[in-house]
Amino acid sequence: MVQAKKIALYVVVVFVLYTIITSPARAADLVQIGFEGISSAAQAVGEFMTELVN
Repeated sequence: MVQAKKIALYVVVVFVLYTIITSPARAADLVQIGFEGISSAAQAVGEFMTELVN
């Protein structure tokens, strides 16, 4: 099982590096979209907690 996790991790790392090398603009777009999603989720949680306290 540990061996399968290592192989999966290596495959993901190679895929990410390949994507960044072959299409850096697209990779940057994907990272930006990801961070915007995380930011939106954090903002929504903050608003929820604020309303919960009030």
